[in-house]
Amino acid sequence: MTACVLVVDDVPANVKLLEAKLSAEYYHVLTATNGQMALEIAEAEMPDIILLDVMMPVMDGFTVCRKLKANSRLHHIPVVMITALDQPSDRVEGLLAGADDFISKPIKNNPLFPRVRSLIRLKMMTDELRAREVTGKNLGLIDQPEWDEGKQLFGRILIVDDQTRSSARICSILSEAGHSPKAESDCAQALRLAKEGDFDLMIISLTMRNYDGLRLCSQFRTMDETRTVPLLIIVEDTEDSRLARGLDMGVNDYLVRPIENNELIARVRTQLRWRSYEERLRQNLHLSLQMAVTDGLTGLYNRRYMETHLQILMDRAKRDNRPLSLLMIDIDYFKNINDMYGHDVGDKILQQFAQGISRNIRGIDLACRFGGEEFVVIMPETDMAIASLVAERIRQFTETHAFDAGSGSSEATPIAMTASIGVTSLIGGDDTPALMLKRADMALYRAKSDGRNRVSEDVG
Repeated sequence: MTACVLVVDDVPANVKLLEAKLSAEYYHVLTATNGQMALEIAEAEMPDIILLDVMMPVMDGFTVCRKLKANSRLHHIPVVMITALDQPSDRVEGLLAGADDFISKPIKNNPLFPRVRSLIRLKMMTDELRAREVTGKNLGLIDQPEWDEGKQLFGRILIVDDQTRSSARICSILSEAGHSPKAESDCAQALRLAKEGDFDLMIISLTMRNYDGLRLCSQFRTMDETRTVPLLIIVEDTEDSRLARGLDMGVNDYLVRPIENNELIARVRTQLRWRSYEERLRQNLHLSLQMAVTDGLTGLYNRRYMETHLQILMDRAKRDNRPLSLLMIDIDYFKNINDMYGHDVGDKILQQFAQGISRNIRGIDLACRFGGEEFVVIMPETDMAIASLVAERIRQFTETHAFDAGSGSSEATPIAMTASIGVTSLIGGDDTPALMLKRADMALYRAKSDGRNRVSEDVG
């Protein structure tokens, strides 16, 4: 995996050492010798990860990290602080400043490179989600989510460890910090809990006596319910080869025994912050996709989605020799509604009419707004006779329903409306979506020509 790494250190020998190590692993390396230069290069080059020294003149690494995380363009770039400081309080300060890890000098390849690879994978995944989010934002579909730096986050946390005193202590620390932890010593039960529990973070010990903690991590990473849940492992020593393997298989972070209280809380906070940000990116992606295929006014599918989906359903119906029908529906004299009451009332009528269509069709049927006051319903597994019965039901609903003008007055007179509907069905292997829609439109035209407020079947 290649990526762009920014190395920040005021000691040239340290910069050269890291540059040589990273270049040997085929990373593209940028360098900076002070905090201000680091901020400028990060802004201009957008590296995939930043390795940041703490002890620098003028602006120390903690300050640089806080500035990076306060920048909306840079806050998602992982930061690893590399320093001679090795006290737990120093690590905690770095983590609270927004760093993703804190590695002490002298620098060893283990766990530096596995950690760099792990964080770059996280960055690349986040970049993909952010790119799709930018598209949705540019289309005006969604708002950009904020980074939760400084915001207190609480989560449901599963601890898997057969050392009961250790897991009880971790639960106590996390509970006091406001989280909702649950400890489990049996790995089979932990898998069942994870599948059902909707956890925000899972902490797994690699020193369990009767089960391989890495195998459990692998199982969590392959289950749909836990694939994106952060994993934090507990090891006895950073030189443990299983730490590197865990980071390479998708573990997000690690703790070394004996576990320091504040470091535990800080690392949990970091993982929950990433989890919250990624979840909101995914939600925005889902929302943008949903909005791209639905009509903003009625909430039904839009014409573009309908035409694509109709082709899929037609191919399936032809392959399985099954029926498929289509309704084209038009509100009669809708222009009069807009002229008499205004377009705002017309929009409310369209919304109510769309809801009426949805209530009168099945879950497998697909309703869409075709354009203006025209609607289309695609009905899989349905022949012409049944489709005509459904069309008649929609027609009767429209004729008998008292449409609300939305004036807010209890004395407002409900608006009466009617609808005309054309019905067609799949007629053979050479049929196409365009032909089906044309036949339905012709049937609709006949319904209107015959006096409106009626259902007309396609006669071929």
